[in-house]
Amino acid sequence: MTRAWQRLQGRSLLRDTDLDPEEYLSLLELAEELRDEKRQRVERQRLTGRSIALIFEKTSTRTRSAFEVAAYDQGAHVTYMGPGETQLGHKETIRDTARVLSRMYDGIEFRGFAHADVEELSAGASVPVWNGLTDQWHPTQLLADIMTIGDHARKPLSDVTLCYIGDARNNTANSLLVVASMLGLDVRVVAPEGLLPSESVQATARDLADASGARVLVTSDIDAGVAHADFLYTDVWVSMGEPMEKWGERITQLLTYQVNSELLTRTGNPDVRVLHCLPALHNADTELGAQLATTYGVSALEVTDDVFESDASLVFEQAENRLHTIKALMVASLTGE
Repeated sequence: MTRAWQRLQGRSLLRDTDLDPEEYLSLLELAEELRDEKRQRVERQRLTGRSIALIFEKTSTRTRSAFEVAAYDQGAHVTYMGPGETQLGHKETIRDTARVLSRMYDGIEFRGFAHADVEELSAGASVPVWNGLTDQWHPTQLLADIMTIGDHARKPLSDVTLCYIGDARNNTANSLLVVASMLGLDVRVVAPEGLLPSESVQATARDLADASGARVLVTSDIDAGVAHADFLYTDVWVSMGEPMEKWGERITQLLTYQVNSELLTRTGNPDVRVLHCLPALHNADTELGAQLATTYGVSALEVTDDVFESDASLVFEQAENRLHTIKALMVASLTGE
């Protein structure tokens, strides 16, 4: 019997809405099957003889590891092209690069900056292109997130309350809002004014919610946003690419939106779980964490160490599920079987 994920053969995934709800949930079912096969050591290799190009304009731990291990598990070969290792957009147009790689590879992953670049890459390619992250969308992350929520929710997805809190102008928040709206969840995004998703992203979410029955709330009111949440999701507030003065400004804006034990209590749900796409600034044990602690006197930013290390935290299950969902995406796109 044909399954919805088989419709993905030959298709790219550039933004979350490239999948319809049936395809999305079917792809997660495939990911669960592939996860079971791997854990039972009975994995059937479906990508033997395939070659995959991994273009990384931005470095990564989880995305690179997930694509490489997924490919190897399935019998495929990968070529990693790190920052500055291609002529993409420098001495060669993105379209020309796409046409060259399509003659040598069966699929292309792109992790970079401008979303327009992955769109142009896909337009020029004759093989599937997968968005490993751009400035607007992070579709492979959300596949893992929804899989993790499904693993732990004690109710149907349509009854789950998912709350993103923190800096909500980023790709993860955008993808979370539209995917949760598409799948019919009770989704809230909580952030200070000025750090909320763009109006265009909110409009997309509202349109998707009209079709799915999702409940959507975008607010700066913390208590309204976190009330009875089943899952709290947060992400980093600052990056090494931002000037130091921005860090202090962001901390001032967001410290009251920190995911800490007091915030978990404010949900009113003793079983609330915590999600984070990683890396997380939950202590001062990294160079950046130590610098922030010295400069601003904070030992943690978006999530405190006690919450990060608690039983409520699902962050490392999320990280593992990047592997299984990316594997499912490649199998579906390249074989349809």
